Amino acid sequence: MKPFFSKIASFLLALLVLFSTFSFTVEKHYCGDALMDVSFLGNVDDSCGVEIEEIDVKKNCCKDEVHHIEGQDELRQVLVDDFDFSKQQFFASFYLTYSNLFIEKESKKSYCKDFYPPDIRVDYQVSYQSFLI
Repeated sequence: MKPFFSKIASFLLALLVLFSTFSFTVEKHYCGDALMDVSFLGNVDDSCGVEIEEIDVKKNCCKDEVHHIEGQDELRQVLVDDFDFSKQQFFASFYLTYSNLFIEKESKKSYCKDFYPPDIRVDYQVSYQSFLI
């Protein structure tokens, strides 16, 4: 079970690094108040579905919006020299303290094969009329 969770955690951390460095642009083209075209990969189509011959009318009613989401450009790589003695000491104590918590121990169940309950000849609750309610 532990290798399964470690594989999932590794995969999720790899996706986190991938998407934190990923940048993209969303372009939108509006004609009036209506959204006409959205593009995630390339340029938007500037035509509004009808041919507008007058450039002044097209400039007044159409507008383009560009949303650029910038990703992280540099990833900080930690060197072994940055791992000073206090961090090493904390890591060693943390590892030694919590490493034995996740070890699965197998217990052997021993059953007594020839065990019989004792033979009770007299029911004392009935004979003394003493019942717990």
